[in-house]
Amino acid sequence: MTKITVAKGDGIGPEIMDATLEIILAAGAKIEIEEIEVGEKVYLAGNTSGIAPEAWDTIRRNKIFLKAPITTPQGGGYKSLNVTTRKFLGLYSNVRPCRSLHPFVSTKHPVMDIVIIRENEEDLYAGIEHQQTDEVIQCLKLISRPGCEKIVRYAFEYAKQQNRKKVTCFTKDNIMKQTDGLFHQVFDEIAREYPEIKNEHWIIDIGAAKMADTPEAFDVIVMPNLYGDVLSDVAAQITGSVGLAGSANIGEECSMFEAIHGSAPRIAGQNTANPSGLLQGAIMMLNHIGQSEVAEKIQNAWLKTLEDGIHTYDIYKEGTSKQKVGTKEFAKAVIANLGVKPSILKPVSYANNTALNLPRYKRKPAAKKELAGVDVFVHWTGNNPEELAERVKKIESNGIQLTMITNRGIKVWPDGFKETFCTDHWRCRFKPNDGAGINKTNIIEILKSALNENIDTIKTENLYSFDGKSAYSLGQGQ
Repeated sequence: MTKITVAKGDGIGPEIMDATLEIILAAGAKIEIEEIEVGEKVYLAGNTSGIAPEAWDTIRRNKIFLKAPITTPQGGGYKSLNVTTRKFLGLYSNVRPCRSLHPFVSTKHPVMDIVIIRENEEDLYAGIEHQQTDEVIQCLKLISRPGCEKIVRYAFEYAKQQNRKKVTCFTKDNIMKQTDGLFHQVFDEIAREYPEIKNEHWIIDIGAAKMADTPEAFDVIVMPNLYGDVLSDVAAQITGSVGLAGSANIGEECSMFEAIHGSAPRIAGQNTANPSGLLQGAIMMLNHIGQSEVAEKIQNAWLKTLEDGIHTYDIYKEGTSKQKVGTKEFAKAVIANLGVKPSILKPVSYANNTALNLPRYKRKPAAKKELAGVDVFVHWTGNNPEELAERVKKIESNGIQLTMITNRGIKVWPDGFKETFCTDHWRCRFKPNDGAGINKTNIIEILKSALNENIDTIKTENLYSFDGKSAYSLGQGQ
């Protein structure tokens, strides 16, 4: 018997959770349920994260969390419960299987069967944003080696366990050479440890186009957070419906399972919602906790129900479907098919489908880190880079010189183009003369001089080399 935490959520959440629990219990799931409340009521009671401290305690104690969709109230100040949960509990891997159910669910891609594995904790979803000038706001994209290693290794171990033949990596490292470049580098490193599994890398834009056009060319796809968020929804939709997809959020200690769709408040309480997405999440949960026989029985019964043409309104189609049913009736149809396998759709077999036990990340020996310069960001409302350079040159000191000014990443001084549009946000790069060194005291002196010269510095970024290799971007055009 495994104790799990359940949250019924908002909108259609309670209906689809009740249907899901009815099915899995009827199939023989050995679970004990401890229910918590999260979502809209908790938000409106004054908790900006949508979850109370005692609910956190329950989730952390039970380790397994089955969550229905929630509603986040409109207006500022309310945090995404999904993002918060993934980060606080270290749920680094989001796993979304996307398989077509042709000919019973309409799709242009009848042989699609891919799994998207998305990094869940970092990237732009770190949520670190700042307005720095009247015209410019920044969002920090954080990619870490531990984050890359954990998600990439999970993808290969998943492929190995599921007997899948290929893992593909999507990044944009032709532009983001440091951040996406690290993700790609780690992918290549880890891929060498799995010679029996094919590996490939695609630039995200053409890769996304290829996936949408020819999804059968892919098997397992691993991506940083933002790309994975977007493309997992695209992949689910082109299988036939986002409403049929579930996801697992896997951490080293805790895991969360859910549907990928929202709470759909407009149809709440009408007994029309499709419980399939949450049921798919629950099936992944059962596999994770070692109850694969039950999971297999439920999935085959669900496939048989779809094959029988018993469909909820969202996938009902004249000529293909045979009976339009509500949430409760669909659940009863699945229960009636427990122990029966589909005859046209491929039955599933979940042997050895338990939780993956990956080694914990081990920090590598530190590289030799050397300060090479500093980027000083300046708020200035002028538009002539030459004029700004003359002002900024006044704060050079001790052989530390202004070498470049960029605006939105484009080099505008020296040798800039007059056609380049500039905002009020300027990056001024200082580096030592040949033979001279730089230390953090030099940076403080530059900032003091800027204050004396009435130059509005808004942030600095130190420039480093690691083991003699420059670890910072150049200005585009340099």
